[in-house]
Amino acid sequence: MSQNTDILESPIEFLKGIGPSRADLLKKELSIFKFRDLLMQFPFRYVDKTQFHKIRDINYQTQQIQLRGILRRLSVAGQGGKRRLVANFRDETGVIELIWFKGVSWLEKNLNIGGEYIVYGKVNNFRGNISIPHPEIEAVTEANTSKANTFAPVYPSTEKLNSKGLDSKGRGKAMAALFEKISPHELPENLPSYIIQKFKFPSHYAALKNIHFPKSQGELDAAKARLTFEELFFLQMRLLQIRRRRKTAIKGHIFEKVGDYFNRFFKEKLPFELTGAQKRVLKEIRYDLKVGVQMNRLLQGDVGSGKTIVGLMSMLLALDNGFQACLMAPTEILAQQHFISISEYLEGLDIEVAFLSGSVKGKKRAALLERLEAGEIDILIGTHALIEDWVVFKNLGLSITDEQHRFGVAQRAKLWRKGIKYPPHILVMTATPIPRTLAMTLYGDLDVSVIDELPPGRKAIETLHKTESNRLRVIGFMKSEIAKGRQIYIVFPLIEESAKLDLQNLETGYELLLRDFPMPDYQISVVHGRMKAKDKDFEMQRFVRGETQIMVATTVIEVGVNVPNASVMIIENTERFGLSQLHQLRGRVGRGAEQSFCILMSSFKLSKEAKERIQTMVRTNNGFEIAEADLKLRGPGSIEGTQQSGILNFRIADLARDGRVLQAAREIAARILDSDPKLEKPEHQALKHYLEAHVKPVKGWSLIS
Repeated sequence: MSQNTDILESPIEFLKGIGPSRADLLKKELSIFKFRDLLMQFPFRYVDKTQFHKIRDINYQTQQIQLRGILRRLSVAGQGGKRRLVANFRDETGVIELIWFKGVSWLEKNLNIGGEYIVYGKVNNFRGNISIPHPEIEAVTEANTSKANTFAPVYPSTEKLNSKGLDSKGRGKAMAALFEKISPHELPENLPSYIIQKFKFPSHYAALKNIHFPKSQGELDAAKARLTFEELFFLQMRLLQIRRRRKTAIKGHIFEKVGDYFNRFFKEKLPFELTGAQKRVLKEIRYDLKVGVQMNRLLQGDVGSGKTIVGLMSMLLALDNGFQACLMAPTEILAQQHFISISEYLEGLDIEVAFLSGSVKGKKRAALLERLEAGEIDILIGTHALIEDWVVFKNLGLSITDEQHRFGVAQRAKLWRKGIKYPPHILVMTATPIPRTLAMTLYGDLDVSVIDELPPGRKAIETLHKTESNRLRVIGFMKSEIAKGRQIYIVFPLIEESAKLDLQNLETGYELLLRDFPMPDYQISVVHGRMKAKDKDFEMQRFVRGETQIMVATTVIEVGVNVPNASVMIIENTERFGLSQLHQLRGRVGRGAEQSFCILMSSFKLSKEAKERIQTMVRTNNGFEIAEADLKLRGPGSIEGTQQSGILNFRIADLARDGRVLQAAREIAARILDSDPKLEKPEHQALKHYLEAHVKPVKGWSLIS
């Protein structure tokens, strides 16, 4: 075992100044068990103590400030809980007041009037009087006035850590103690020298030391650049290794022929000419299905781009080769929608399509399962009921998952294991556009296909932003659209914590609508999350059949309702929706040949972020552009479906900022694995050792997406 492993694998309690009780707290609060864990918890910001300001330079805009001067006067004011220590602090340019509300007795005893001190803190402006409440203060020494140690790290902390002396300052001391124990040879290189030279990176040791204790902004920037690259590079190495391993180790069914089902559908049933993007994606899928390796492909396409037809034609390839296929959707409504549309597409082709969900029970379910196991059902469409152990296929060859981010890894793995000789081929479809950087990270081990053009004849949805002062004009517009025979959605926000409030909003909105759209001239459906599934379905079906002109709903209609006659989407309280959700809702209209509209209603007062979201929606219909904007506004952790991945807990990388670094890291990782798949070359030995010793496998992804 190498020396660096001995030291960095040491239990944290053996570090100077930690001990057993502090170690327990670090383990519970921050998952710091070893020296290495402490080393890899980076500061989240830095306090620039490289400069001393003058009191005369302080103004109302000044934030954090460092001063050097003489303590002139100390006095205690107030009683009990309002007791505070007030000091006059002077330099050659002026005087400022310092105030402490805690530790008053200790400070009064230990501060010397007439002594020279360094003060650091946040400037407070109260009714025109500038002061520094609760500043850090320490007597001037040779060490603390040299610029060598004055770019101070700030670490995340908690109340419990603060109470045990493990606040940011205490953690800084622990980190300094750690660096007294480790030297450059104990943190050897983990990147090939040609990468370090190409990007002019500091050494591995220097980068880690300077991320904690930079002496200048330049040192800090260089350390961040190296550690950001490292983090993204090693992740991509892992993902690409998984992808390679799967392509060599996991055999797949060979779909040799394109037969009658596919050809008859293509010639006789296809309701429209395929777009160039759909043809390209079908070719990619066709190639995957005939090479004898299990397919694992992500199909991305904006709302209405025609993913379902591509999925259906892929299933027909499975049927042509004697296999069954299945399609799993996250909600009963969406699964039903797929079942109805696919059954209509395949009418007259002698293909048995069945539907399974939790609501299919008793004798009906038993008969269906019996026929499925006997191979009498060709295509099974349903909800997560498909992954239950009691669902047995005779010969499952292709499994399609729609909106897969709504299923956990364990759920998808169950479907994966339903193949008999080999696992089924996997096609994952999503209408949630994923920014390129996120796709490379979340789905870096998958092959990705993108349908990036809409079918011809589709008109772009016109998006407008209106405030309450425009309400009467909006109502007039709605009436004119209904007079043309069109239908309208009105969506209210639904946020779990305030479901009651949202229900009131929806009910109030409904009552106002009845005033503006009186019955019997107008019929209105109402759908919200607290309704029973059968009532929800009844109301939705009335709207689908055109029996109601207006559907008032919460976001339950985001996915799954396809009504080509609906031409207007009105979103109330737009400021309470995220960008990707707004885009999904807008995609409910624009499905027919008529011009469609999305009207974003909001209050007049909007936050800067809400304005940006609304402006983005008005400016573009491109889902990928919207996803990029969403990533910049909210960060990757908030993008739908990424929270469960566990892969976005980066220490230093930021996908919204570091897209170009990610691209470079992936390209270099791919080149290395192309030329040296087993990392056997001498220049890759350090890289191989580091990957094996310190880069964790990506949990749950070795076999499935």
